[in-house]
Amino acid sequence: MGRFIGKRLGLSLVTLFLVSLIVFAISDVLPGDVGRSILGRSATDEQVAALDHQLGYDEPLPERYWKLVSGYATGDWGTSPVLNVEVRPLVLRRFGNSLILAAFAFALIVPFSIFMGIVAALHNGRWADRTISITGLSLIALPEFVTGVILLVVFAVKLGWFPSSSSVPTASPVDWFRQLLLPSIPLMCVLFGYIARMARAGTVDALRADYTRTATLKGLPRRTVVGRHVLRNSLLPTISVVSVQIGYLVGGLVVVETLFAYPGIGSLAYDSVQANDITVIETIVLFTAVLYMFCNLVADILYAALNPRVRLAS
Repeated sequence: MGRFIGKRLGLSLVTLFLVSLIVFAISDVLPGDVGRSILGRSATDEQVAALDHQLGYDEPLPERYWKLVSGYATGDWGTSPVLNVEVRPLVLRRFGNSLILAAFAFALIVPFSIFMGIVAALHNGRWADRTISITGLSLIALPEFVTGVILLVVFAVKLGWFPSSSSVPTASPVDWFRQLLLPSIPLMCVLFGYIARMARAGTVDALRADYTRTATLKGLPRRTVVGRHVLRNSLLPTISVVSVQIGYLVGGLVVVETLFAYPGIGSLAYDSVQANDITVIETIVLFTAVLYMFCNLVADILYAALNPRVRLAS
């Protein structure tokens, strides 16, 4: 198990190194100038060049890359030249807000998706299976911004049941639902399709396995066969899908948070791109990459712990 974790950790570090190179290269070729964004169009070229020199954007590329990686590793994420605030507390605060929204959506949709996937597998080939499968595929194909716009028009503008812009809830549970339910629905629609389909596929394979037939031939009740033998093995592939979706929920909220004006890390990334704030953009992308690597590593460890064949094969 130790060697298995070491290999996965090594692959994660290599992936993170490649991501940092790509992020640095893309940020270097982005159109626009940071100094010009801060000083405005009325500033002279000499003033812009002086500010770029003060911020270190005219330094050699290897030196700038080393500052990026070493500063991120040591916790010194720099200062936003546009907002004039420290990047680390800003990103962590916005990440906490996104985590609240993601946890809300995750807690509602994951148990429901797994349950519906199991129901579809137990009724394989019948109307319940077809209905759940078609619904899941349709929701996957529906973009978040389309769902979000429909929800805003119907429930916020026409009916007035929910606010048109969401904020971090701090009051009663009613306020939590009013602030978080509407922006979380587009996320739950996408997650339902992926998780339900994976749970269904794993359950169908487990129902056709030899150990399931053996348990059935022994005369065990169907509830016992499903609960003790089928579910324990069928949900293993779902772990990987759920872990990847955790990273998506936290790092891929740009559309939803921008649409609902939610103060999370996704809306911060959008605003930083608009303002050409390179420091914040690089930090957010690296932070999201670390989150994805961590979620995948945890999923691999859990999968290997539950399925010895994985770690033995590695």
